[in-house]
Formats: sequence, C-alpha cells, structure tokens
Amino acid sequence: MNNNNKIIGRWLLLGVAMLVVQVLLGGITRLTGSGLSITEWKPLLGAIPPMNNVEWNQLFQLYQEKTGQFKYLNNDFTLSNFKFIFFWEWMHREWARLISIVFLIPFIYFIYKKMITKEMIPKLIGLFVLGAAQGLIGWIMVASGLNDKNLYVTHITLATHFISAMVLICFTYWFAISLLISQKEEIKNSTLKKWTLRILIVLFFQLMYGAFMAGLKAATVAPTWPSINGDYFPSAISSQSWINHPINIHFFHRMIAYLLILLVVIWYVKASKLKDSALFNKYKWVPLGFVIMQVLLGIFTVLASTHLTRNGFGMFEYLAQAHQLIAMFLVLSFIWVMYILKKIKA
Repeated sequence: MNNNNKIIGRWLLLGVAMLVVQVLLGGITRLTGSGLSITEWKPLLGAIPPMNNVEWNQLFQLYQEKTGQFKYLNNDFTLSNFKFIFFWEWMHREWARLISIVFLIPFIYFIYKKMITKEMIPKLIGLFVLGAAQGLIGWIMVASGLNDKNLYVTHITLATHFISAMVLICFTYWFAISLLISQKEEIKNSTLKKWTLRILIVLFFQLMYGAFMAGLKAATVAPTWPSINGDYFPSAISSQSWINHPINIHFFHRMIAYLLILLVVIWYVKASKLKDSALFNKYKWVPLGFVIMQVLLGIFTVLASTHLTRNGFGMFEYLAQAHQLIAMFLVLSFIWVMYILKKIKA
C-alpha cells in the first residue's frame, strides 16, 4: 500500500464524514419543518443568504405564495419564525456546496501531482455522478411539496433522497477502505459473506421504511411499546397500504427491526468463530453493538413522539437524530465487513 493511496483514502473518509453530517442536517431540516422554506433552486447564487429586510421579506412572500405548508399549517408565522426554518434549509444546501469544494479542489491537486491511478478514475467519476444526482433528487423532493396540497415533501421522494444519499456514502466508504485496508487483513469465508449480504438487503428495506416513518411522522400514530396502541398486529393491516398508511409503515418498521437484531446475533455467533484477521477480530463486535443501540433508540424515539416540537427541537428530535446517526453507522459497519470478507473461489 503506497502513501498516495493512504492520502486519497483519508480524503475519501473525510468525504464520508461530511456526507454523514449532511444527512443529519437533512434530518434537522425535516424535523423542524424547514425543507420548503427556500422555494427556488439556485446552486450558485443561493450560497449568499438574504442581506437585508427587503430580501428577507421577498423570500418570506415566496414561501407564503408557493406552499400549502404556510397556508394551512404555518399561517401564524412571523418573519422571525421564517428565518429559523430558512436557516436549516440554507445550511443543508450550504454544506452540500462545501462538500463539492472539498471534493473538487483536492481532486484537481491529485491530478496535478499524478497521484490518481487509472483504476481510480471510473470510481471518482462515479462519485461525481452520484453527488450531482443527489442534488437533483433533493430539488425534486423539495418541488414535491411546493403546492397547495402537501404540508411537507412526500415521503416517497424523502425516502428516495435518503436512500440515494446512503448509496453515495457507502460507495465512497467502500472506495476509501479499498485504498486503506491491506490484502493480508481480508478473510475468505463465503458463508459469512452471504449472511452479511442478506443483512444489508434487510437493512435497505429498514432504511426505506425509516424514511417513510419520518416523512409521514408515523412515530406519532403509535407512541407505545411493545404494543402498537394496545395491539400487536394492527386490525386493518391487510386492507391498508404498505407504503402509504402510517400504522402499517410503523408496524413493518418495527418488525424489520426485530428481524434485523435476530439476523445480526446469528451473524455475530458465526463471526466469533473466525480468527483469521486481527483487524476483523478486533472490530467484529461493532455491528452487534450498533444494532442493539439502534433498536433501543427506536423504542425511546417512539415513546418520546408525544413530545413532538413544532418547528423546534426537543427530546423527540434529539432521539430521532441519534436514531438516524446510528443507522448510518450500522450500515457502514456491514459495508466494512462486506469488504473484508471475500468469497472462496470454486
């Protein structure tokens, strides 16, 4: 492993960390109801916030005219209230611009110094395409709420935005660790690799339903545990939509969580038998720790959902953010495992 690979790998890990922060900023934007406060997409000019009261009032007027959120939910808003929600959406977009700079400037430097190999070029192009697509999906999501019908962006576009962000994060992380982990730390075990892949597939659906939960504020429809408002199986589960009805989404999100913890426990038992890699042996407990934390945070978040704060931040919002953060760490821990494990060639 050469020094150039280490430098580029660490640069990519910085990108992963910044992308995780970006997702958390997106979570704050959602929890504070800020996502529709900026009604125009200005990738360059939008970097400059309003500089005087005239500009502030112009943007506030656009929010009043273009969103049902203001007309039916926030019609008591003052300019001060608007500034609060504007800040979080602006910060979310501003952080995305900063990520672009952190990607572009070192990328140009690495090319100038001839530190990038031919094998890296397709992956770096992939990063650029995924990043640009993420920005476009973000605007499509915002546009879905700029009407007189929706009070928030739709949960489908929110889920698409979140899943695409996770694809970008995982791709960047895989690229980074491929430059930082030596071949001697890899393990050949097809069985455990298949188990890891199964868990990642289940995690995909769990993340999707988690985004549905967030978009529909489905935690608030059943702020109880272990039952769902006194029932363990919603009575109308078969007649309600699996992707649109809050109770069904809440139910499936819980069931997938229970399935995940079972699968990860089985995975850990199997992983405990492997002693081939000192690196793997040192960190193989991490996914189990994250999944336990994630389930506990999910329970506490649901129980705290009765204290939902309108356009602010309280216990529910802090727990929801922690829940989202650990979800990302859990996914990345299994991406790391997936890279370490190699199939045995037939």
